[in-house]
Amino acid sequence: MQTIDDLDVAGKRVFVRADLNVPLSGTTITDDGRIRAVAPTLAKLVAAGARVIVASHLGRPKGKPDPQFSLAPVAVRLGEILGQEVVFAADTVGDSARGAVDALADGQVVLLENLRFNPGETSKDDAERGAFADSLASLADLYVGDGFGAVHRKHASVYDLPARLPHAVGLLIAAEVAVLKRLTEEVERPYVVVLGGSKVSDKLGVIDNLLGKADRILIGGGMAFTFLAAKGYEVGSSLLQADQIPTVLEYLERAEKNGVEFVLPVDAAVSGSFPDLKAQAPVEDFEVVPADAMPAGKGGLDIGPASCELFAAKLADARTVFWNGPMGVFEHPAFAEGTRAVARALSEGDAFSVVGGGDSAAAVRILGFDEKTFGHISTGGGASLEYLEGKTLPGLAALEN
Repeated sequence: MQTIDDLDVAGKRVFVRADLNVPLSGTTITDDGRIRAVAPTLAKLVAAGARVIVASHLGRPKGKPDPQFSLAPVAVRLGEILGQEVVFAADTVGDSARGAVDALADGQVVLLENLRFNPGETSKDDAERGAFADSLASLADLYVGDGFGAVHRKHASVYDLPARLPHAVGLLIAAEVAVLKRLTEEVERPYVVVLGGSKVSDKLGVIDNLLGKADRILIGGGMAFTFLAAKGYEVGSSLLQADQIPTVLEYLERAEKNGVEFVLPVDAAVSGSFPDLKAQAPVEDFEVVPADAMPAGKGGLDIGPASCELFAAKLADARTVFWNGPMGVFEHPAFAEGTRAVARALSEGDAFSVVGGGDSAAAVRILGFDEKTFGHISTGGGASLEYLEGKTLPGLAALEN
């Protein structure tokens, strides 16, 4: 893949597909990690005299404008990070976008409105998607792919557009791919994988592929209860995907056969109801119970303290760690300890640690850890998982051609 160093960008209109899909509370950005992650690429293009056109999606607006998914607040924050004004275009390929692009001088930046406001961006119809890609291509001379969080999507701006313009990868995607290669090629061992999050079905592919590669797999979060149920434990009202139990049992058997250590929680923090994340009020019926003694009517919302110690011990000798998915409902203080324990173990350990995007990356920042103490914090949870599953990512394949 070409990098931006291989392109002559001075005076050229450079379309940068970024991933600025940040969490918003109203118009307030609650985590600007993805904006900061793409800033070095944009700054380098600005310094080289490019006329930079930034584009991204935000949320799932279903192919039509929706004010709650506007990128307008992102333009403001991006300008603050870059230290210069970022012009905001109120559409993607309409009069506002074309006028803003035409007015760009060397070293200036415009951010287009949410790409998913146009149905062609996500269409499964090649012709409709291609038509939107043609419109986007008419705005620019060159294309730079730097939205790692979207490279697993066959979308117009990710997959079709690079075929229409000379293209290269930005600094972020180059770094993300280099890190993922460290997790799949010549891995330094012991190699430990920590998986959490709500649904086991979201992680089946990566577990399947890693059963022949990882030395140890730690399972937390809501998905752990399907594993515990597979072992015959009562899980109360915990999140359970009963239809996945046969697959989970097969994975446990394969792990034993392949010499891969599977580590499940030995206790859980439980409650009879889901906590109010906005009020952050104390949970009156909070208790910690052994994993094999879950009370009826209560569900597990975090791994317990004994599991925290166990997981930390299992991470202590690791040389490479991949972590994707929180250990519990970390947004509430009563159920944040499991996620905090894993983050602390990685932050203080000697392993090359990769935090696999999504909620895990958000948790690291929300819980106050220094990002520099981790080997790498990915901007793309889904993309990272699919890469580790061994899948071809459309956005990366498009940039290789």
